[in-house]
Amino acid sequence: MPARSASKKASRYAPVVAVVLLLLAWVVVKQCNPGGTEPLPRQRTTTTERRSADGQQGLNRRPQRINYSKHARCRMQCRRISQAEVEDILRNGSINYRKSELGDRPECRRKYALEGPTNDGQRVRIIFAPCRDEVTVVTVIDLGRDWACDCQ
Repeated sequence: MPARSASKKASRYAPVVAVVLLLLAWVVVKQCNPGGTEPLPRQRTTTTERRSADGQQGLNRRPQRINYSKHARCRMQCRRISQAEVEDILRNGSINYRKSELGDRPECRRKYALEGPTNDGQRVRIIFAPCRDEVTVVTVIDLGRDWACDCQ
């Protein structure tokens, strides 16, 4: 009979042991991730204007004017990318936050790296520098092919 008695005691404490193990697992998980899960930043913004927490303007996807640096014009010509394709990437491209330069920069010192396909299937990254109602195209990069361009 003593074997049965030990078995009854073990089955009586099984729920308590299970709860203690679950609680211990929860504590370990909280230690490894103290802030909980935070959502990733959105890769695609469809609004015409985004404001940061401090109220500064973000990327205006429909600016009044688009300027092109000499470097960007050279890269576009070399890679056969049209202004219409650049404007399409500005409106519909995905922001690559890892390649963008945002941080605590003033509004006119930020750079957004937008990526997307061109009409002929090139996968490009275009660097845009917004300032008020204008956006300057800084450079155009083909992510799939290394072009022999002579752009300074």
